[in-house]
Amino acid sequence: MSNFSIYFQLGFYHIFNWNAVDHILFMLAFCLSYQFIDWKKILILITAFTIGHTITLALAVLNLISFQKNWIEFLIPLTIAVTAFSNLFFKKNTNKTSYPIIYWFALFFGLIHGLGFSNDLKSIIGTESGLTLKLFSANLGIEIAQIIFVITFLILGLICTNFVKINRREYILFVSGTIFGVALFLLISRVPF
Repeated sequence: MSNFSIYFQLGFYHIFNWNAVDHILFMLAFCLSYQFIDWKKILILITAFTIGHTITLALAVLNLISFQKNWIEFLIPLTIAVTAFSNLFFKKNTNKTSYPIIYWFALFFGLIHGLGFSNDLKSIIGTESGLTLKLFSANLGIEIAQIIFVITFLILGLICTNFVKINRREYILFVSGTIFGVALFLLISRVPF
């Protein structure tokens, strides 16, 4: 099996496993306010997150930055809680700029989540040759897995709002509130001090 395939699968299954619940909740919270018609915005959002994720992942693997794992594990549910809470105030068509602030939040929160994955990946990747390909492969796997999850979320949202006839605003509030509750529980259970 090639290095590309090995590290692609590593990134892909970093998202597709039960231990990735925080990552999945984060992606759901970030994309909850969007619909299929917003696919370009969603793709930019996911890619901004992956860029942030890639930056800190590369810096951590190269030992250029280092953070205590307990603080990163605390900050990750904080990003989920902030994102879910912000959905409570979302209004359609409020983003008139080319690059609304949510993209910058996705990039910044991606930096934090990348540090979380770096602890696992650092010991596997090492710093030997082929580092660029390994990081690219792992992050491509993460990106593809995120897109699959987001499409699944969009389909579930479509079913709930168009076929089950749940009011879209109520759907967003209910799911965001649930995510916020889970994130708050994770946040309290991971307090590092």
